[in-house]
Amino acid sequence: MRHNQRAEKFRQIVENKFQIYNSLFMSLPYDKMTNIGMLLPFLCEESKTGYEAGKTPEEIVEEFFKNHTDLKTEEQKLELLFKIIQYIERQVVLFDSIEDAAFPSLHSESDTGTVTNMYERSYQDHKLEQIRDKLKDFAVKIVFTAHPTQFYPNSVQRILHDLRNAITTDSITNIDMLLQQLGKTPFVNKEKPTPIDEALSIIYYLRYVYYDSIGELFNKIKTTFGNDHFHLHEDLIQLGFWPGGDRDGNPFVTAEVTKRVAEELRTAILKAHYNHLKSVRRRLSFRGVSEVLGQLSNELYTAIFRSEQLEAEDIIKRLDEAEKILVEQHDSLFIDELVNFRDRVKIFGTHFATLDVRQDSRIHQKVIDEVFAKISGKAEATNEEKFNTLIETEDKINAEDFGDIVKDTLLTVSQVAEIQQRNGLRGMNRYIISNSDAVKDVMNVYAFFKICGYREEEIKMDIVPLFETMEGLANAEKVMEELYRNPVYQKHLQRRGNQQTIMLGFSDGTKDGGYLKANWEIYKAKEVLTQLSEQNGIKVVFFDGRGGPPARGGGKTHDFYASQGKTIANNKIELTIQGQTITSIFGNKEQARYNFEQLLTAGVENDVFKSSKKELSEKERALISELAEISYQKYSDLKAHPMFVPYLQEMSTLEYYGKTNIGSRPSKRGAGNELKFEDLRAIPFVGSWAQLKQNVPGFFGFGFAMQQLKEQGRFEEVIELYKGSDFFKTLVLNSMMSMNKTYFPLTYYIKNNPKFGAFWNILFDEYNLSKNIMLELTGFTMLQQEDPLSRKSVKIRERIVLPLLSIQQYALMKIQKGEGNTVAYGKLVTRSLFGNINASRNSA
Repeated sequence: MRHNQRAEKFRQIVENKFQIYNSLFMSLPYDKMTNIGMLLPFLCEESKTGYEAGKTPEEIVEEFFKNHTDLKTEEQKLELLFKIIQYIERQVVLFDSIEDAAFPSLHSESDTGTVTNMYERSYQDHKLEQIRDKLKDFAVKIVFTAHPTQFYPNSVQRILHDLRNAITTDSITNIDMLLQQLGKTPFVNKEKPTPIDEALSIIYYLRYVYYDSIGELFNKIKTTFGNDHFHLHEDLIQLGFWPGGDRDGNPFVTAEVTKRVAEELRTAILKAHYNHLKSVRRRLSFRGVSEVLGQLSNELYTAIFRSEQLEAEDIIKRLDEAEKILVEQHDSLFIDELVNFRDRVKIFGTHFATLDVRQDSRIHQKVIDEVFAKISGKAEATNEEKFNTLIETEDKINAEDFGDIVKDTLLTVSQVAEIQQRNGLRGMNRYIISNSDAVKDVMNVYAFFKICGYREEEIKMDIVPLFETMEGLANAEKVMEELYRNPVYQKHLQRRGNQQTIMLGFSDGTKDGGYLKANWEIYKAKEVLTQLSEQNGIKVVFFDGRGGPPARGGGKTHDFYASQGKTIANNKIELTIQGQTITSIFGNKEQARYNFEQLLTAGVENDVFKSSKKELSEKERALISELAEISYQKYSDLKAHPMFVPYLQEMSTLEYYGKTNIGSRPSKRGAGNELKFEDLRAIPFVGSWAQLKQNVPGFFGFGFAMQQLKEQGRFEEVIELYKGSDFFKTLVLNSMMSMNKTYFPLTYYIKNNPKFGAFWNILFDEYNLSKNIMLELTGFTMLQQEDPLSRKSVKIRERIVLPLLSIQQYALMKIQKGEGNTVAYGKLVTRSLFGNINASRNSA
């Protein structure tokens, strides 16, 4: 489908449907909300024309009250604003559902990045064998994190699911009923979810989306590329899981929680297998076969409800038995049903998704210090002496002898073997250390296993350092080199198949170094670590902590991976997915399958189809480095500006993130009252800029760097770089996506603010500069010109939430002035966060 055909189709099946179904809202049974549908377009219009005329949000909202309502008291006005927010939230859900339902019609089986497309390309280029070769040991892994960027409670998620189906069949009656249900269903959690709640809400997706979508995709690849000599390995597409295992900055994740989540994952996959087996048995009703499958069904039932041990191998053994009878006695009738089910059992085992443990290196150090002091009686020692002493100790430490954090860390490590026994080795096999910047950070974790009584050969866990700050990335090579040479760790790696996973944190990197610098530093770190690992005979796997929006390393995922050249190890593509990215990119079967395909083909094609645009020449490298340094300097100056943190604290929604009850984790590290830049978590940091419609982390410094070269008469070099390097091009297009979601007129009023006016102007000037120079660079006439579907989607979403932003800014202005009921205005700000973030789901 051509760009303009797609855009026209989008207009017909998304925009038009939204207009039609939106009118159903008019008759919804909202309490006292009958006239909201009539009033909203006025607030929308007042906002649009008002901002363009330079009016403040306060003026716009007050004029709306005056011109279109006869409300007199502050209480009445606040009540109306809350009702408008509720109404807009539901409009966002409707638009999400319509866009999701349209997905299959807007994408085809032969799109770039699909398995079919990869087959056709490889067939024409005589590269089928090379593709099969790559598929032998390649894998893609999506790791679901608990990071709170999704605001729909489970009850709303389920309505979304049903609404999408009703829209697919254009069932007006069902849509009407579901919109009525939506009108009466609360959108807000009364209290913060627990880590268990977070885990269960993602397990819902595992069961009702990924069990089928991954199984079907596996089958599609098998039938497309498989033959008598080639068998696809079942670990090709993997799932990882952080809720309940990620305790970094989350005091509510305990050893007990981790154990319970592991059990929930095990039960969920056994239930999925049990249900699947039911449908297989409906077909395989033949003598001999049905008895074997009946027995398996009973075994699954007791494993689920009586918690008896059942391993994937046991299930497979039964299925092999049934297959033998089917082939020998029943002409292999319906054998595909059986094989398909066996594939699912091999893919998901009894674990469903691999539960990771993650903790901050500073907490680990505290644990090591306390245990060392107790064992040795010494107060002073080097870090190396501490971990070596603990590694060599023969005595198992009693966790009960220590305070909370030490005790819980040791209990978590102690129960790993038990979880591995219940869920299989794939159920839990790695420990991730955030803020890694030294060898001790990895060796400390190895020491934990030793003091918890594990013998060396019993430590069936990968230890994964996470490098995220600019400093951490710069140290990565030195740290890994020392580790690879450490005799104790060398032996551990041998037992783990000489494979090392290294995680790289994009979101904290961007927060620390700015957009261009962070992406370039991570790219270079990957190259250096690839070379170092190869020299040491280690197969390295990079695990990318890529968030949703470009400002957190996200953006167009297929393009990102397809642009990495042969200097970066490509053994596996592994990345984190969270919050609204789960629902918007992997939220239903069609989308999930399509996006898994895109990742898989990006990795496979990268090795098989060579392109000069993937390899950076020395000249291109020098130029990107130069641009990265200039932009880093510009971004660092901004960070060092005395108004940087105060601006976010006083003018944005930063302070309100912690009050939203969306995640179980506190929104900042550290306990002090004074907010320091280092304590800011990447998600509220990036999110607050997004709420202000300024998206600073997604572009700041990039345009300035290009402008500097332009002033030196070297802009031609930048154009050549854009045309010649896929990596640089992807960075530019992702940054333009960030800018397309900005709307500076919303905050024009700040330019006259005595305290923040000058700071606001710095941001606005850089935005204008970046936008103009990127349009000049790309030859586009508008941002996101190359992606009309995403551009249209953004535009409609921005239109839906504009009144919401007016209300949010209005409330913030009231709070700043200390006028009226500031508590109620605070609630208004928090409440407006929800719809706004849910609406920006295509930030991914």
